[in-house]
Amino acid sequence: MALQFIGIDPNTDEKNCPRVWVDDEAQEFVIQGWKASDALQDQVRETGPLPDHEAVVRIPARMVAILREACDAAERAHVR
Repeated sequence: MALQFIGIDPNTDEKNCPRVWVDDEAQEFVIQGWKASDALQDQVRETGPLPDHEAVVRIPARMVAILREACDAAERAHVR
């Protein structure tokens, strides 16, 4: 796995912080975020199932620039 670190929550304490990577080999985004509450997961399930092998995480909107950078990096690596 060739992970390219893109960025970290700019308001982080460096311990418990959302982060974003691009996996060039797997052609995937890797996102670390806060675990979704049961109530949020229930809302997600209203639009479809949430399989046991998948997770819902939250990241702050202040990370929009980091997500855009990840998208740009993915495009450069021909991630589709």
